[in-house]
Amino acid sequence: MRKAPLVVSLAVASLLTPSSPAQTANAQPKRPMTFEDMMLMKRLGDTAVSPDGKWLAYSVTTVDLDQNKKTAELFIQAIADTGSGPNEPKKLTVAVPGDSGVQFAPDGRSVLFLSGRENGQQIWLADFDPATGETSNPKKLTAISTEADNALWTPDGRSVVFTSSVHPDCPAIGPADDGVGDKCNADRDKARAESKVKAQVFTHLLYRHWDHFTGEKRSHLFLAAVEGGGMRDLTPNDPHDVPPFSLEGGGGFAIAPDSKELAFTENLDEVPAISTSASIFTLDLTNPAAKPVKVSTSAGGNFNPAYSPDGKWLAWRSQERAGYESDKFRLFIYDRSAKTAKDLMPKFDRWIDEFAWAPDSGLIYIVSGENGASMLAQVSLGGKLLNTFNPNWESGEVSLSRSEWSDPHPLKDGSVIVSSMSVRRPSEVVRLYNTAETQATGPSELTTLLWTKSEHLTHLNEALLAQLDLPKMEDFWFTAADKTKLQGFIIRPPGFDPAKKYPVKFLIHGGPQGAWGDAWSYRWNAELFAANGYVVVMINPRGSTGYGQAIVDGVNGDWGGKPFSDLMLGLDEAEKKFPFIDKNREAALGASYGGYMANWVLGHTDRFKCIVSHDGMFNPESAYGTTEELWFNEWEFKGHPWDYYGKPDAENPFRKWSPAMSARNFKTPTLVIHGQLDYRLDVSEGFQLFDTLQRLKVPSKMLYFPDEGHWVLKPLNSRLWWKTVNDWVDEWTK
Repeated sequence: MRKAPLVVSLAVASLLTPSSPAQTANAQPKRPMTFEDMMLMKRLGDTAVSPDGKWLAYSVTTVDLDQNKKTAELFIQAIADTGSGPNEPKKLTVAVPGDSGVQFAPDGRSVLFLSGRENGQQIWLADFDPATGETSNPKKLTAISTEADNALWTPDGRSVVFTSSVHPDCPAIGPADDGVGDKCNADRDKARAESKVKAQVFTHLLYRHWDHFTGEKRSHLFLAAVEGGGMRDLTPNDPHDVPPFSLEGGGGFAIAPDSKELAFTENLDEVPAISTSASIFTLDLTNPAAKPVKVSTSAGGNFNPAYSPDGKWLAWRSQERAGYESDKFRLFIYDRSAKTAKDLMPKFDRWIDEFAWAPDSGLIYIVSGENGASMLAQVSLGGKLLNTFNPNWESGEVSLSRSEWSDPHPLKDGSVIVSSMSVRRPSEVVRLYNTAETQATGPSELTTLLWTKSEHLTHLNEALLAQLDLPKMEDFWFTAADKTKLQGFIIRPPGFDPAKKYPVKFLIHGGPQGAWGDAWSYRWNAELFAANGYVVVMINPRGSTGYGQAIVDGVNGDWGGKPFSDLMLGLDEAEKKFPFIDKNREAALGASYGGYMANWVLGHTDRFKCIVSHDGMFNPESAYGTTEELWFNEWEFKGHPWDYYGKPDAENPFRKWSPAMSARNFKTPTLVIHGQLDYRLDVSEGFQLFDTLQRLKVPSKMLYFPDEGHWVLKPLNSRLWWKTVNDWVDEWTK
């Protein structure tokens, strides 16, 4: 069910300016957050930093609930003190609402961005004044009929690499094709759109993915010249997607500092529906006849290539095991001269979620989950974890705040610009400074980096957040049945009264290789779940990320075993530790794998007053035949359903761990939610569950979205989701 983004936390110096006594005395009483408050919050998108480190560009998405739409806009602001007052953000003057993907040119004197203002989404360029931050003279670089995405400057500033989905059997688009290749694609697309017959013929697997049918087109890499706008297909007539389909976003490619070589990710396996084996290839950009050269060697997935600024190294995230999308993400580094690659940190038992090269190429910054924390650290080229946050650092002048870090931009002065969020606030852009010496902490060679100064660069939601009562998240640890130590989290309701007993919303995370932690969400927002008078309890059971690969692997082939036991024991511990929990008024809620576990709970315990099952697996055998990413089911259930035909159910993972097999035990009132466009877990799984509950006369309701996939994304649908879920839980627990 694909892991959720890492949602973990770390206590560090607060990035909020402390209030003065006068401000505190005049402060208005805070109130619980509402759904409408959450929709009013501005959502930080992609960020970019100018080459001189003086300017920050970023996108901000706002929601118009009445119009049921989201709109992104591009902003720019000074990073350093300009001496002329606060560094206020201003809209990028050359952009229009809906534009995205802003990037500074290597010389800092122009920008590129993506805009759909003419003939679909294309790449636009504009002049940039590094003294004032003003942009001017927008002009369209590309006019490709299949549109452009994931644009990236070449370091010499002469070209732009981008992706576009084309018909691979059309003539390859290039300088000498006289427009024949693009016309072929345009004619094909036009004929398809105008045809009164909408039938499709499938000849291969992965004919649909997540929320759309894949069709005949494939993503290719293109190189466009800034002067003259000529372009060529860098992966001509390739029947594979470059980069492979991914939920991580981005183009999955990088360009060497001398602009002569391209590194990219591609999966050449014949059946992509059963393969996670993406590889890293390099391509000589100086020779139009050059062929890609494979440089990665692992059988698993290899992603996010990035050249060192000095050009000596190429790094990427690598997985060892084929077919396993949640294998440990290692940091691999490739010596371009010696043509050798190695795992830079073979003993590091956590995932490399993100990484970025230091400007001098001497260090790599990593973001990694660590026991319920998001760790930003430095790694030497010798593989030593040199510096990381000290979670116990305190200041008498600044309160503590927990945060999840992402999208690091290391600067030449040693500071880092990074996106930061917590369960109590959405993402903001922050600058972290290191002005303290590091100290060794022991034989592990881990040292402590004290970020003695931190600065909020953006303040997107400060005024609104100041009005809201958003309780802090607390963590606790407990011992599983096999003595494994596991972690849980709790959020008390706003206006908490320790003398009262409160009902519980017990949230079960998806993945199953995901994690709860101190991070903001617009879909499963823990603060909003607590806002109407509930204690929110979240457990990270077997399968959770951030605790070592053995914990991650602990769910494989054991979906309803140790993870279920972990969840129940974690809730038991919360009931013991927090006496204000009313254990007679508890509701269980989960989505994706969490929805599967909600279904499993339904047949294996009656401790909950009600259940919410969103896009959950009900029957693993039927789910296998209706999903698209078959590698997931084949790994998690150890093969194919037919491998177990004729064997006892106890030896058949598809039936042993099937919630449907325990239907005779269903008693708990259950709300079923599913989207028609969910191709990861087909809507038939929700229908089967609801039909079963109705025939058993178990109190049940189904919320069906004909226009949503695995996630509910449209604002008005989201409002209906929250109202239906909260009303259902209120009905049975209050």
